Amino acid sequence: MARTLHQWFADSAARYGDRIALETGGDRLTYAELDALSARLAAELARAPGGPPARAGLYAARGPLAFAGYLAIQRLGATAVPLNPAVPDARNLAVATAAGLDVVLADASLRPPPGLPAPVLAMDADGSGPGGSAPPAEGDPDDLAYVLFTSGSTGVPKGVPVRHRGVDAYLRHVIPRYGLGPGCRVSQTFDLTFDLSVFDMFATWGSGATLVVPGRYDLLKPVAFVNRERLTHWFSVPSVVSLAMRLRRLTPDAMPSLRWSLFCGEPLSLRQAAAWQTAAPGSVLENLYGPTEVTISCTQYRLPADPADWPRTANGTVPIGLPYPGVEHVVLDGEGRPSDEGELCLRGVQRFPGYADPADDAGRFTSFDGVRARDGEPVTGQSWYRTGDRVAWRDGLLVHLGRLDQQVKISGHRVELGEIEAALRARPGVHEAVVLALPGPDGELALEAACTGHGLDGVALARAVTGVLPGYMVPRSVTVLEELPLNPNGKVDRRAVAGTLRDA
Repeated sequence: MARTLHQWFADSAARYGDRIALETGGDRLTYAELDALSARLAAELARAPGGPPARAGLYAARGPLAFAGYLAIQRLGATAVPLNPAVPDARNLAVATAAGLDVVLADASLRPPPGLPAPVLAMDADGSGPGGSAPPAEGDPDDLAYVLFTSGSTGVPKGVPVRHRGVDAYLRHVIPRYGLGPGCRVSQTFDLTFDLSVFDMFATWGSGATLVVPGRYDLLKPVAFVNRERLTHWFSVPSVVSLAMRLRRLTPDAMPSLRWSLFCGEPLSLRQAAAWQTAAPGSVLENLYGPTEVTISCTQYRLPADPADWPRTANGTVPIGLPYPGVEHVVLDGEGRPSDEGELCLRGVQRFPGYADPADDAGRFTSFDGVRARDGEPVTGQSWYRTGDRVAWRDGLLVHLGRLDQQVKISGHRVELGEIEAALRARPGVHEAVVLALPGPDGELALEAACTGHGLDGVALARAVTGVLPGYMVPRSVTVLEELPLNPNGKVDRRAVAGTLRDA
């Protein structure tokens, strides 16, 4: 029978009450203590104006109140909508307004944005207040567990609601796959506004493991963090690997405690994977893929233990592998017909029910009769979600080739920016590469690149790739940076890169 997120936690709390559930900022909470704190916070939420909320915002950093608050919302059977104290107030106001919140649970040590469209309940991590606790609500697996907001093409955040049933199917797959259980120590690298944080929390708490939260600067020194905290499971975006490479921290056997290393959120290059494996040779390394709309991650590829057996892909990235059980997939060409290369479309128990604003569904779903896809039909459980990701079957595995919306035309030629980035990454000394199509003085698009690495010369790099790329794909200039700017989720911030290139 499918379980809600709170039921996953509650089952572990009943079995492992004396074990440590959470370590953050010097605080160590057992499952029993975290359960009690979440119950006190839930009682306060239930007494908020208007009674128990149906949809609750959470404005907190990654301290005890943030995690207990997330559980408190789940305990009431409400839908969690995380807000991020690290982003501008305007962004949080836009999310809170679009979400239709009934209340916002806020860390009393933080200043929430003024003018939030819902009552704000400011609490301390000790749950101080009148006391009492709220009994767990009888949740329905078909209810919404959370709503996360992603960037929209129109500039307005898009709400992605995810059901408990989808997360339940996900957890039933990943917990045994990664050997999670009591004694495991799992990294917590993702902000709560990033869907991969749901793995951090509930794959950990659904198995009786310990969630270990990094300090403010720990992700700048991941090797030191892993060793200090004796982590067994690592999960992050690949950009963290690049940072560790730049700092020359990935020395042989630098992270002996790691048993599993998982990466998701952006393409993982074979070069990054090799560097991480060198530092954690006892760790099984797996590449995951999945849009927020298909519940956290939905495909997987486990790299063989021997690098000699690793696949070699044209763009230098690790394959995304094969879909999870319960995730149906089809690859469609530009005409909506099945193909070995094209847009990846997904459906099944992990697929979300549609955007919070139905207007955002336009162009994101299609029906498929086995012969040809048709857009514009009502969204049902049988509809396929169009990911916008271009993939190809290579030797029985899916390889991610880039975003369809990053395809550009240069002098009438269709160009995939990922192909140019791969050519730059292949040059000696290059760690990371980003290519953008920016308007030139005449208004025409021109290719500009940014690279990081050691001993690089931009002119020489541009000249070097002329040997592997046609002239129209060679960047007009290559700017060498010390590091690429990242967004709050740890991904490369392409908009910030564009600003840097314009100013160069």
